[in-house]
Amino acid sequence: MNKPALTPPTVLTLAWRQLWRDWRAGELRLLVLAVALAVAALCAVGFLADRMEQGLKRDAAQLLGGDAVVSSDQVTPAPLRELAERLGLARVGTVSFPSMARAPDEQGGASRLVAVKAVGEAYPLRGKVSLADGRKLGAPARGEVWVDAGVLDALGLKLGDPLLLGESRLKLAGVIANEPDRGAGFLSFAPRVMLAEADLAATGLVQPASRLNYRFAVIAPAGRAVAAREFEQQAAALIEAQGLRGVRLESLEGGRPEMRQTMDRASKFLNLVAMLSALLAAVAVALAARDFAARHLDDCAMLRVLGQPQRRIAWAYGLEFGVVGLLASLVGVALGFALHYVFVSLLAGLIAVDLPAAGLWPVGLGVGLGMSLLLGFGLPPVLQLAAVPALRVMRRDLGAIKAGSLLVLGAGVLGFGAILVALSGDIKLGLIAAGGFAAALAVFALLAWGAVLLLRRLVPGAGAPRWLLLATRQVAARPAFAVVQVSALAVGLLALALLVLLRTDLIASWRAASPADAPNRFVINIQPDQGEAFRQQLKTAGVSGYDWYPMIRGRLVAINGKTVAPKQFSEERSQRLVEREFNLSHGAELPTHNQLVGGRWTADEAEGLSVEAGLAKQLGLKLGDSLSFDIAGSIVSGRISSLRKVDWSSMRVNFFVLFPRAAMPELPSTYIAAFRAPQGGELDRQLSHDFPNITNVDVSAQIQQVQQVLDQVIQAVQFLFAFTLATGLVVLLSAVSSTRESRIREFGLMRALGASKQLLAQVQRAELLGVGALAGALAGLVALALGSLLARYVFEFDWGGSPWVPLASAALGALLAQAAGWWSLRGVLQRPVMVTLREADTN
Repeated sequence: MNKPALTPPTVLTLAWRQLWRDWRAGELRLLVLAVALAVAALCAVGFLADRMEQGLKRDAAQLLGGDAVVSSDQVTPAPLRELAERLGLARVGTVSFPSMARAPDEQGGASRLVAVKAVGEAYPLRGKVSLADGRKLGAPARGEVWVDAGVLDALGLKLGDPLLLGESRLKLAGVIANEPDRGAGFLSFAPRVMLAEADLAATGLVQPASRLNYRFAVIAPAGRAVAAREFEQQAAALIEAQGLRGVRLESLEGGRPEMRQTMDRASKFLNLVAMLSALLAAVAVALAARDFAARHLDDCAMLRVLGQPQRRIAWAYGLEFGVVGLLASLVGVALGFALHYVFVSLLAGLIAVDLPAAGLWPVGLGVGLGMSLLLGFGLPPVLQLAAVPALRVMRRDLGAIKAGSLLVLGAGVLGFGAILVALSGDIKLGLIAAGGFAAALAVFALLAWGAVLLLRRLVPGAGAPRWLLLATRQVAARPAFAVVQVSALAVGLLALALLVLLRTDLIASWRAASPADAPNRFVINIQPDQGEAFRQQLKTAGVSGYDWYPMIRGRLVAINGKTVAPKQFSEERSQRLVEREFNLSHGAELPTHNQLVGGRWTADEAEGLSVEAGLAKQLGLKLGDSLSFDIAGSIVSGRISSLRKVDWSSMRVNFFVLFPRAAMPELPSTYIAAFRAPQGGELDRQLSHDFPNITNVDVSAQIQQVQQVLDQVIQAVQFLFAFTLATGLVVLLSAVSSTRESRIREFGLMRALGASKQLLAQVQRAELLGVGALAGALAGLVALALGSLLARYVFEFDWGGSPWVPLASAALGALLAQAAGWWSLRGVLQRPVMVTLREADTN
């Protein structure tokens, strides 16, 4: 009786069996780890960005005072108020202006310049006003005022006492701890006095010539965000159509400029770290997949002998890698989702509102990245297994992985680079990072090949130690392996070196921009005849190293002899700049915290002007242009002789325009001082008593908030940085493990010929140290160049690259390569000679 013919397994069955066997054997470990780590890094940043985007928008709305705000120097025009009412928006008006607050004569009669703010009953539209006693309220009740603590200190008053404001006598009912829509303007830093709008008329402070700032804030009802956008569009059209001067529409793009640069830099760095994780994972996947394919050549040859067609084998491996890619991606998404909660905890407090739930787009992004990594970089060498001839079971020189797969890998690199550029969110960041790494890989391969050729000529003679002789000849005998290994190690070390250098200098630039000893007091309105006495007070209090500059108010009236008008400029910011008065100053020396970026600074140059580079770019100014300013009715002109770079987030005194002259007695001026006040507040009280006309602005709370932002952002950056180190180590392990099979065969033969374990250990150590040192040196050199480009064009801070970087990177590369080699090759030298030869013969 004939037995029924055996039915060959289906493609699904074959794929499942291969997947289960390879998983149990640990063949897929590095592949899964590399993909999961890359997806986790990308998803952690993606989930965080997704949740923070809406949270930051709501926080910006709170800082702004609403979804949109109409700011004007007159009562908000009726058409704009009617528009808000017609669209069904919640709305509230506020009025702000400087004035003098006084204590009653029976309580000393002290006076203080304050920033008065009258608010409507619906104030604030977002958040609440926090008082020092823990209460969170809206607007003050009629007949009451809330004040900053500095008002009480300056006037010697306490809660419950009366405060004289204009012609009104109001009760001090609360100390303001946090004002949700307090901006970053200089007036907003002055001590606040907040009262109900209904009490404003009785003060008699609002007169026809008063300098007032009216703000009309609106927010859309829940679920009707489109109404706020309609208000912005229609309000902007109304302002332009009716030619409303002094009326400006503010949107959520405002926010906190003093923190935006830090947050933008942090966001770019996190994106860079995620991109480098993906790049490292691509290298690790390509190496591990090639090693995987090399170990399965004999298996596929046997399948061909048993009658399996090429198509079935290709589909089986394709399905196996597809399932592995999907599972690794899902693991990475889950890990990234968990990791983003670590970021949320590290950044807790930066946003006053609860973060919204995460969206689904990071999941799709992570799965797409993971599948593209495994299918684009891992599958090409594996698919070559389907072409292994059955004759390989007898002739092991047949069916080796061909170099032709490098062309497919090159196409995958280009496609993957395009994905990274799109995902980076910054075209310059994406191009420099992806393009730089692609160019670096080519440079590494070329230099490694040259080093191998040079090594062939410099192989030591018979007088050299045996371990050195064997190590150098072994590297020179396998140039392709050496080039792949050095290039992979160099790419991994380049990512690590780049992250270390950028992280160090980026954090240093943040710390330098807002150091722990940054000025926390800005004093304005110091009269020239008070200067000597004021500076003596600071000296007596132990204050040194402070900023001290004359300040002159002037309006730009002409450029190159042509009258300036706002309508000449298309951008709103340019129009506002030429409408406002500038704070000008003079001095023979260039301020130490300013950087000269164009022209020359010439002390006491008669007609010279030094202009801030950002202002020059905004207004289209260049060296040699003539500017004319109206200063107290006098026209003062000069030519731009230098351009300066100014860091406006540095908490130092800065000016748009400087005259490089030591003295300008013909111009009316006051002085401004910025210093760090001693603890206790005694100096503040003494200055207010001796110089009642000055405005002493305490920015301690703002400094503390900026420092808190820096500390939390730095923690988040360091956390993801440490996480990405794991991906770099996976690359190192993959690079070293890629030569495992050849090493097994070579060491087995050498041991059979009489080489001792100690000698082979020395050979392995010398080879790994040499390859690691070469890769590290190359990575250090390229890291300096690539880091300089990123620092200058993406992160916009001064690069402090050290010539010691290549040496340090070479030493680190040698140590890491040795450690990775010990881990991945630790069992090779411990096996008996016959076992090693038998395994080498069967694999």
